[in-house]
Amino acid sequence: MSGATAAHGVPEPLAPSTPHLWDVLPAVVSALGVAAPTQPLLTLAPTRRAVVVLVDGLGEQLLRRRAGHAPFLRTGLDTAYGLVCGYPSTTATSMGSFGTGLPPGAHGLVGYEMLVPTEDRIFNALSWQDGPDARRWQPEPTVFERAERAGVAVTRIGPGYFDGSGLTTAALRGGNFVAAQDLSARVEAALAAVRQSRRALVYLYWGDVDKAGHVHGVDSWEWTAELERVDAALAELVARVPRDTTVLVTADHGMVDVPFDRRIDLADETGLLTGVRHVGGEPRAVQLYTQPGASGDVAAAWQSRLGEDARVVCRADLVAEGAFGPVSDTVLPRIGDVLVNAVSDIAVIDSSRMRPELLRLVGLHGSVTPAEASIPLLVWPARIA
Repeated sequence: MSGATAAHGVPEPLAPSTPHLWDVLPAVVSALGVAAPTQPLLTLAPTRRAVVVLVDGLGEQLLRRRAGHAPFLRTGLDTAYGLVCGYPSTTATSMGSFGTGLPPGAHGLVGYEMLVPTEDRIFNALSWQDGPDARRWQPEPTVFERAERAGVAVTRIGPGYFDGSGLTTAALRGGNFVAAQDLSARVEAALAAVRQSRRALVYLYWGDVDKAGHVHGVDSWEWTAELERVDAALAELVARVPRDTTVLVTADHGMVDVPFDRRIDLADETGLLTGVRHVGGEPRAVQLYTQPGASGDVAAAWQSRLGEDARVVCRADLVAEGAFGPVSDTVLPRIGDVLVNAVSDIAVIDSSRMRPELLRLVGLHGSVTPAEASIPLLVWPARIA
């Protein structure tokens, strides 16, 4: 794996040697003979058909640590690419990067909860409840749309409620959507879709690894059992695709378990909210939208309170480091004025506003540590050209 992090676990600036999640689909469509929106940092062998599986929450470190429970995926680890998902390491941002082939500073999905600058309010990008118009929020063509226009049969497979949702519309629109609930049904749907066209791109999403990690923790037997189930299903998928099909498996982020006694509750530490207008982001990657002129004082207060457990950075500094990639003028005000990234086993919660089920989650992600930001890309090439 290429060097993906610098001191404090902060992603390195976007160097040519560091492939990211946004390089995956451009590399795939290039292999299919379609012009990519950007020059990908990955090169794949030409292929007639491709199936791309995104396993939510399957971080590279987690997979390598539990490889004994994934005998099929283990066969692809020696030749796997080590990628960085981008910042923050959260599903909404990663889906934007994956679907558009662009970094967050370009596609604008810059966090789990982020600011609508024109309305000075926070919305949740995962649920998209009361969110802005998704196509206006993210107007760039997706890679799926580009592939479809180039004559590739594009199929996206996931739970039915994804179809037409705000996040799907913003990040993953294009092609045909097929709803399938359980994993075996999604594998069958992928096999049917890839066989229907001589030039096909199929995307399959699976979210239960992430769910097991959130609810039970990544060190739980439930997480391991779900990994075993995914491993068996992917083995079947690769065995049954047409011989001219490349299969790729990647993820949107990793995860860490956070002890409940290592959580800072803003309901009990209201002094941290002095000078803060809105709190966005998520527990391991907090984005603070401050009152005018208050950013420096807010950053200093949070750094003093959290010490070596977090890196607190003003927006201009983190943007200059390249964490979001090049940031457009439209996207810049969506990013918090102060960003708080956990670098140890802590999290920042707010029991006064967070739902109880969110407060009970064991596994969390969002920050810049390798356990959260490093993801794999495993490739099973086509067996015939």
